[in-house]
Amino acid sequence: MIVPQFWAEGRLQHRSKGRQVTVRRFGWSDVSQQQAQAHADARTREAFERVVAGEPLQRREDKRPYNGAVGVPIREEIIARDGDSVITRNSYGALCLNTPHALFVDIDLHDPAPEPALRRKVRWPLLGIALVAGLATSSWIVGLVSALAALWLSTWISSRIHASRMRKDGGPEARAERRIETFMAAHPDWQLRQYRTPAGFRLLAMHRTFDPGEPDVEACFTALQSDPLYALMCVRQHCFRARVSPKPWRIGIGRHLRPRPGTWPIKPERMEERRQWVADYERRSEGFAACRYVRTLGEGRADPRVEAVRTLHDRLCRADGMLPLA
Repeated sequence: MIVPQFWAEGRLQHRSKGRQVTVRRFGWSDVSQQQAQAHADARTREAFERVVAGEPLQRREDKRPYNGAVGVPIREEIIARDGDSVITRNSYGALCLNTPHALFVDIDLHDPAPEPALRRKVRWPLLGIALVAGLATSSWIVGLVSALAALWLSTWISSRIHASRMRKDGGPEARAERRIETFMAAHPDWQLRQYRTPAGFRLLAMHRTFDPGEPDVEACFTALQSDPLYALMCVRQHCFRARVSPKPWRIGIGRHLRPRPGTWPIKPERMEERRQWVADYERRSEGFAACRYVRTLGEGRADPRVEAVRTLHDRLCRADGMLPLA
């Protein structure tokens, strides 16, 4: 995991036979702005030489804070460091805990779409009826209208059947709880701390540290049906991540983090505008929690290194109280 303090951009340009080639690359450092610039220049030179040689590389890297880009670290303002964990402010202003070894799992609660097999099972008989109607009347108009009506009706019927099945199944929360309990039954030596978030559940594996790229992590994400984008980000950014303060729009803040787009670092003359936004956000955040502790599952013993991350996470999230979730 790399969350640098200093950022710079290198640029090289070359014109040959009427063709201009411009290559830009970012550089970063935890030591100084000068070292970040030297790193940017070195990365730019390497990319430039490969482009000139004919390799089809991207000419310019996108300036994004946290997008899963391979080879570019997290580009967010560092608020604090605690051991090897780093607290950053993300692109919409919330605080995020970034850790290289404490496995966080995010599970969003939502009803899946009806399965294609169910839709086909309902659709084909109705389309058959529409075809018969068209042939019986010898009218392509009747056939077309009947087919369109069959498609609409099949979508409506399959949705109703799916919704009924989901209600009988207990809903998204009950299904997620069963996945968690099934996973723990198969992994009794694990210990998972479960939290409620505004959109679902968060789990923290307490029994040992993990590397984001190891097979056990992928298997855990798959079994628990973690957010696929989050799982991909963990691998690409070489860290796990948890939002530890409210989302602004959930606490009555309609304005985006200033200045827009807010990608770090920003110009010094815009810092006061950012400070004012952050001050308002922090004031409103005091009455809300990012998640709430629910229970601990499993027989595993907590690893002291993960316990340190847990303490930090719970304090920042206000996870032990009864504040409204945001």
